[in-house]
Amino acid sequence: MPDFLAELPFWLIMLLLSCGAMLRGQGMYWAGRIVTEQALRRTHPTQGWTLRAHAWLQGGGADAGIRAIRRWGLFAVPVCYLTVGFQSMVQAGAGVLRITWWKYTLAQIPGAIAWGAIYATIGFAVWEAALAAAAGSPLGLVVIAALVAAVVVAVVLRRRHRSQYGTEAVAHVEAPDGGTGDGGTGDGVIDTFAEVVGSETSRPAVPEAEESGAERA
Repeated sequence: MPDFLAELPFWLIMLLLSCGAMLRGQGMYWAGRIVTEQALRRTHPTQGWTLRAHAWLQGGGADAGIRAIRRWGLFAVPVCYLTVGFQSMVQAGAGVLRITWWKYTLAQIPGAIAWGAIYATIGFAVWEAALAAAAGSPLGLVVIAALVAAVVVAVVLRRRHRSQYGTEAVAHVEAPDGGTGDGGTGDGVIDTFAEVVGSETSRPAVPEAEESGAERA
């Protein structure tokens, strides 16, 4: 933690760190969303941060995050704050999938608070070490296994509920406007940045005259 923060009251440190985590998550979300919308308009950035973001997304930088959101829905957003590195993938993935902004923002809040609490107390170096130590002890393995089991149960129940009531996963609902979300794979699932873009750009445009005739019919 920076020295200037250590002089502040704990509640203020928590607030500042949590707000910083929120802002960083917003930045990654909008980077993913803006670059995706540029790609859907068939434009390619030539310089600046958009070019770097486009290259990162095109190279699969956020694909793991996209897959996590596809499988776990918005639950992946707060959970990603407990990890290092995976945060950016999920946050940018939410932008690539163009999840509704306010839903993404609400999902951020518990994760950002947890991130602020960890950073303000033990720090992420200690957090990672604690996870590694827990993985090496019988009790730690039990705790980790219980957490994994809880996540698996939540995912299974969510999928069962979706199947029973004919609803779709959040990321599929939030697929590019009108897109099928299969990106040409035929499995009905958006798994990568390329598939998100391909789900719209691969569809032929309908001529205006044909559209007008269809409306009259």
